[in-house]
Amino acid sequence: MFFLRKKTALPEAHEALPGRDTPIPTAERHFLSKRPLAGPYPEGMQVAIFGLGCFWGAERKFWQMGEGIWTTAVGYIAGFTPNPTYEEVCSGRTGHNEVVLVAFDPAVLPYEALLKTFWESHDPTQGMRQGNDVGTQYRSGIYVTDAGQRAVAERSRGDYQQALAARGYGPITTEILDAPTFYFAEDYHQQYLAKNPAGYCGLGGTGVSCSIGVGVAAA
Repeated sequence: MFFLRKKTALPEAHEALPGRDTPIPTAERHFLSKRPLAGPYPEGMQVAIFGLGCFWGAERKFWQMGEGIWTTAVGYIAGFTPNPTYEEVCSGRTGHNEVVLVAFDPAVLPYEALLKTFWESHDPTQGMRQGNDVGTQYRSGIYVTDAGQRAVAERSRGDYQQALAARGYGPITTEILDAPTFYFAEDYHQQYLAKNPAGYCGLGGTGVSCSIGVGVAAA
């Protein structure tokens, strides 16, 4: 029980691992599109960041949206340890979440469409877990890059809470934060399920539809 508590309780800053000054080496380009992971992205692109459980399956949800997605990448956010490794994040001693960074063209694919995919692809009421994946790195989170994203994200959370409550689900535990530093995950995590099509994906939605983005066509 002590181990489980440590895995599901965020550390205090003074408890966090020290990390390192240099970034962890990662891939330069997307395995499928061959576009740069880190940018700079073309003019007009925006960035969205989501945490919805194991980032292998989460990233696939977004690259599969097709047209309007420039690139995707996985990494770590909202913790204390600078430039953490995967093993450090999984220890529960960095405070980071496993997340997907999505560079997208809002003229083709609105932010609302990304939020619809986010809400419907996981259960945002589970706290520090997604299904059998337990730990602080599996928490539900939206990390906004401007005030516009925050307003839309907060409105969508309220609307989806009503839809979930009508189906008997409890309170949404999704955190909505101004995006702090995003640390790219190691090379082998990038587009993992494109490289390993039979690999693990622990994501499972609630089956409750999110009304945001209705009428928006996503590939």
